[in-house]
Amino acid sequence: MVLLKVKFTFQKRVHLAQTLWMLCWLSVLTGILTFALGIYLKCELKRQSEVMDNTDIHLVPNTLIVVGLLSMLLNFIGVKISSDSLDLAKFPRWKGYVEPYLVFSFLFTFLMLFASLLSYLMRGNLDASLKIGLRNGIRFYKDTDTPGRCYQKRTIDHIQMEFQCCGNNNYKDWFDVQWISNRYLDFNNKEVRDRIKSNVDGRYLIDGVPFSCCNPNSPRPCIQRQITNNSAHFNYEFQTEELNLWMTGCREALLSYYTGMMATIGTSVLLCYVTQLGVLTGLRYLSIATEAVVGQENPECDSEGYLLEKGPLETLYVTAKALKAKFNFNQVQTEPAPTETAVTEDNKTEK
Repeated sequence: MVLLKVKFTFQKRVHLAQTLWMLCWLSVLTGILTFALGIYLKCELKRQSEVMDNTDIHLVPNTLIVVGLLSMLLNFIGVKISSDSLDLAKFPRWKGYVEPYLVFSFLFTFLMLFASLLSYLMRGNLDASLKIGLRNGIRFYKDTDTPGRCYQKRTIDHIQMEFQCCGNNNYKDWFDVQWISNRYLDFNNKEVRDRIKSNVDGRYLIDGVPFSCCNPNSPRPCIQRQITNNSAHFNYEFQTEELNLWMTGCREALLSYYTGMMATIGTSVLLCYVTQLGVLTGLRYLSIATEAVVGQENPECDSEGYLLEKGPLETLYVTAKALKAKFNFNQVQTEPAPTETAVTEDNKTEK
């Protein structure tokens, strides 16, 4: 049973070929854009790799890069097929290759769909990665002399200033860690010694935050030490001084930034997926309709195109069998066994 049969005149075939030619070039450009977006997202994730705990989130940019490269290659071939369909002397050279190309391109659309959905589904992994990474970054903030952690302070300060955030969840996260190195503490100072002794782990904990948490929109000089002590500052109430520090946690700020970027990329890839399905459908009709007039006395006669010659399941089975026969190069060719007649003649000859 032929599925979705359509009759094509010569003009319709020409218009279809021209439209597909433009759509294929457009898809090549979108492939370049997808590749560029994948590279950009990967660079952005690498830029903040010090505050990310795992590499699973790199699956998104890696998939986008592969999708972009394959899209450019497949649609460039589509440009050649749609262009050669207007020249019946060139089109026969595609015989035997169009069907495998369409099958591979159809499978490729599932990869595009996967890349689009992946951009939306990685929020949970990204959240968990940022939660652990930022927690470790704040904990190692003071270790500027430790190999491998020398730039942790600079990274955290840049993130807090760039994304206008403070701490992991909020500014109070800094109260639970010693973020001032011992080399900058005066152990002759009684207050310092008492504060260290009062802590079970011997850490110097204060109700203060780094300078990068300060909000420049505050009308007063930033208060970053003794934040919860109202009596330590004139005309100060820490519960109402919201402009003094950034109130948003860096995990929330980074998560919002990256999920927004991934959602935009996912939507773009989804539109490319829809366009690619349209290109494949058009190329299928064009190839069938053009093959029908190859070798005809009147190449401008009408022809018919269809989406599937048989039912979906039967077409899938026949296509898989044909592809297996075409690409099974390692199959050993066995010689047929001699027939009974041939054996009898051989015996007579020997006698």
